[in-house]
Amino acid sequence: MTDTAPPDQPAIRCRDVWQVFGTGAAKCLPDALDRAGGDVRQAAQILRDDGLVPAVQNVSFDVKRGELFVIMGLSGSGKSTILRCISRLIDVTAGQIEIDGEDILTASKARMTQLRRRKLGMVFQHFGLFPHMSVLQNVAFPLKMQRQGRAERLRRAQEVIDLVGLKGREGAYPRQLSGGQRQRVGIARSLAVNPDVWFLDEPFSALDPLIRRQLQDEFIDIQARLRKSIVFITHDIAEALKIADRIAIMRDGQIVQIGTPSQIVLEPADDYVRDFTRDVAKGRHARLSSVLRPVDPDAPPAPDDPGLTVDMTLDEALNACMLLYQPVPVRGRDGQIVGMIDPADLANALQVDP
Repeated sequence: MTDTAPPDQPAIRCRDVWQVFGTGAAKCLPDALDRAGGDVRQAAQILRDDGLVPAVQNVSFDVKRGELFVIMGLSGSGKSTILRCISRLIDVTAGQIEIDGEDILTASKARMTQLRRRKLGMVFQHFGLFPHMSVLQNVAFPLKMQRQGRAERLRRAQEVIDLVGLKGREGAYPRQLSGGQRQRVGIARSLAVNPDVWFLDEPFSALDPLIRRQLQDEFIDIQARLRKSIVFITHDIAEALKIADRIAIMRDGQIVQIGTPSQIVLEPADDYVRDFTRDVAKGRHARLSSVLRPVDPDAPPAPDDPGLTVDMTLDEALNACMLLYQPVPVRGRDGQIVGMIDPADLANALQVDP
């Protein structure tokens, strides 16, 4: 992110983005919206009737600085397409996209090349490693493209190799690595240029479940240290709930709901989102902050204080106060009381939807 950018400016800003595939899409879209009276669903159907494919429909969202923003949905929902729109791997049909306040839709090819080399990091499901290069050479390659000196780029490459847990494998070639190790190399290579904004398109979906969970844990640890602005694509609700600060759920090219993991689990916007989360263990993902009652300044002090904090999951909180029967205080990160919770409310929040 730029040092001169206002602190409240989002890292990424998308407004009314459309991606319509097919001949004449840019001319057909305004006509379809006019015929539909601005109704997005009806306009999309008009475009389909004309033989076009409205893959992304009027999508708007912001990604905050340092936020891990997950976009999830089933195959064909438009989640990977919107990522390619943001990174300008494809040109949008209509809308506005800004990265750190810069309008990237009007950026030249030379400017986009510069952004991809210095500001934007990308990791995809398929590793894309150079088979004839060692781990160290693969990771250092983007820095070579920046014309950094050999000693400098190898030092930085070693730094990120250590960060992703591959120390000791610097001289190995991709064919000598496991799938999880190859994906770590891909992550390290994208981090080598120290990008401000990081795009990851289902980076763990081709891996075995155990390796996938391990990499998710390591990814969370890396993000806790680096605080990158991230757009992460997945079709896995468990993965989204585990890693996200906020989640956008897409369906048929549109965003159905944007919210924190707790909001997605406890306050689904419609039956589609509810079906996604029906089998989710709510207590493992929803946080206490989502079910707090405000503090009553006239209420007497709580007789018990089991040490609850806003970042606790519902499961953790219930275990801490399961033998208590009266409301107990919940504290913020600064140790001050920010709300109250009744143990009975915790139990009710964990009830499974019928």
